[in-house]
Amino acid sequence: MKARLFAAVVVALAFPQAAFARGEFDPVKEFEQHEWVSIHLGPLDLSITKAVVYLMLGTVVTIFLGLFLMRVRVRNGAEPGVRQTIGEQIYEVAQVQIAEQGLPSKAIGRWFPYVASLFLFIFVVNLLGFIPLPLTGETYHGVPVWGIYAATSSISVTLALALLTFVFTHVEGIRWNGPVRYFKSWIPEAPKGLLILIVPLEVLGQFMRLISLSVRLFANMLAGHILILTFIGLMFILESLVLAVFVVPIAAVFYLFEVVIVVSIQAFIFAALSAIYIGSAIEPEH
Repeated sequence: MKARLFAAVVVALAFPQAAFARGEFDPVKEFEQHEWVSIHLGPLDLSITKAVVYLMLGTVVTIFLGLFLMRVRVRNGAEPGVRQTIGEQIYEVAQVQIAEQGLPSKAIGRWFPYVASLFLFIFVVNLLGFIPLPLTGETYHGVPVWGIYAATSSISVTLALALLTFVFTHVEGIRWNGPVRYFKSWIPEAPKGLLILIVPLEVLGQFMRLISLSVRLFANMLAGHILILTFIGLMFILESLVLAVFVVPIAAVFYLFEVVIVVSIQAFIFAALSAIYIGSAIEPEH
C-alpha cells in the first residue's frame, strides 16, 4: 500500500499540471488566482477561486475528521481502536501542548475549541496542499488536470486566520482587564524620557504579531511548493526527460519532508502562538 502511494506521488510530481496544460513550465503561475465564479458585491470581491475551493474542501474534511475521530462509542472493557487512539492523541496535543501551555486555566474552557479548531483546520488544509487533486482549473483534452496547491501558500488566507487571533487577543484583553489596565500593560517600567521611544515600539510589536503569524505559515508552505515545482520544472525548462532520474527523487524527498514534518509543525506553531497571544492578553502580568 505504501509503495503504491509513493508511486502515485512520484507520478503526480513528475507530470505537473503546467506542463500538461501549456507545454511549458512556470512555477509562479501555479499560485495565480483566477475567478472561477465571479461574485462582486459593490467594492467587495467574493469570487470563488482555487484558494476558496481548497478552503471549502478543507472545512468539510476538518468537520468530518472531527466527527469521525472524536465521536467514538467505547464499550466497557473494550480495547481502544485505531480511530479512538488517533482521536485521543490529537485531542491531547491540542489540550496539553497547545491550550494548557498558552492559556490560563480560567480561559481554557472558552478558548480551547478555537485553538484546537485552528490546529486541526490548518493541518488539514496544509495536508490537502500535497495531495494531487483535479482542482487546478486547467484541462488537458477536456480532462481536468491533477496537481498540488496549498491554500495556505496565499498570504490573504494566512492573514485572515492571523487577523482572527489578533482581534480575539485584544478583545479578550479588554474584556478581562478593562481598556485602561490592558493598554497600560503594554507600557513597561522605564524612565519617562525613554517612554517616547518604547511606547511606539510596543504598539508596533503588537502588530508585528499579526505579520509574524501570517507570514510564517505563508512562507513555509509557499517555499515548499516552489522547491518541489522548481525541481520538476527543470525537465521542461531544459526539455530533457533524462533529468527525471535526478530531479524526481529530489522533489519526492522535499515532498515527503513537507508532508511528514512541515504540515503538522506549522499547524502546531500557529495554534500554539494563538493560545499564547490570547493568554498573555488575559493575564498581561505573566
